[in-house]
Amino acid sequence: MTDLTEILSQEERGLIDAAGRAEWRRPMLATLTDKRFSDPDWIFERKFDGERALAVRAGETPRLLTRNQKDISATYPELIDILAEQTCDDVVLDGEIVAFDDGVTSFSRLQQRMQISDPKEARSSPVAVYYYVFDILHLNGYGLERLPLRRRKVLLKQAIGFDDRLRFTPHRNTEGEAYFAAACKKGWEGVIAKRADGAYRHGRSSDWLKFKCARGQELVIGGFTKPQGSRIGFGALLVGYYEDGELRYAGKVGTGYDDDFLATFRERLDRLRRETSPFAEEVNEKDVTWVSPRFVGEFGFTEWTRDGKLRHPRFLGLRDDKEAGEVVREEPAQP
Repeated sequence: MTDLTEILSQEERGLIDAAGRAEWRRPMLATLTDKRFSDPDWIFERKFDGERALAVRAGETPRLLTRNQKDISATYPELIDILAEQTCDDVVLDGEIVAFDDGVTSFSRLQQRMQISDPKEARSSPVAVYYYVFDILHLNGYGLERLPLRRRKVLLKQAIGFDDRLRFTPHRNTEGEAYFAAACKKGWEGVIAKRADGAYRHGRSSDWLKFKCARGQELVIGGFTKPQGSRIGFGALLVGYYEDGELRYAGKVGTGYDDDFLATFRERLDRLRRETSPFAEEVNEKDVTWVSPRFVGEFGFTEWTRDGKLRHPRFLGLRDDKEAGEVVREEPAQP
């Protein structure tokens, strides 16, 4: 690729920063909103149900890093191969790793790959994975975060050779409401609205907004109930979120598990047993075993009740790309 200073305008050159070699950056996070809108100053992308990952290449060997800097390169060796074949060897990309189930991204299916840490085993997995890239933060010695999003998208397409496994994330201009309606009809998780002229801001920002077709979020696991009848492992997980430094109880989740997960996760939970509840308030459940709040799960539900509990919750999968202490209740915001 040509030197950036030769292809950018004078104004754009004033927005890029000499940054040395590529390295991990704190990713930009979207804010949940209940308001759907259309606006020519915004673009709208498909919201994927996968694992957020930054691709960092500073030399010959690329790496895939989660939003909490965990190296997951060994889990997705076929994606590393494709990234290593790129002519650009000084770049930071932002995107989502996904697996599909009947044409829809499935976090539950991706779980089968997320638990693998041996490259040979990962290559033999029947679960095919894809990396949808939607942003570029660094290129050839320069930080691009202050450039407008539309310009970063153009540079992304110029810098990277996309193929079947490495995919550019398309977007729709202006028509956010129609795109959201179509997304929900297709069974997608939702839509991400992004301010078209916005910079890349490290951390959560209202310049990126989440339109969700269904309710769901990460929650911390603080205990489990005894299995009943022929069930193995555990009956339900007790979950919560942090508020003012305290773990608030959000309810119990008894659905969404298969027998293999019930058995294997019970073994992992047993290693974190504790005598006292980690939740700030009293939990009125019988036959509870408390655990230290280390594990984070993804849960779907229909709504929050007035007393702050989940209605009709279901387990979707474990998340190892977010620390328990970062989990808070997502409140819809207005753009």
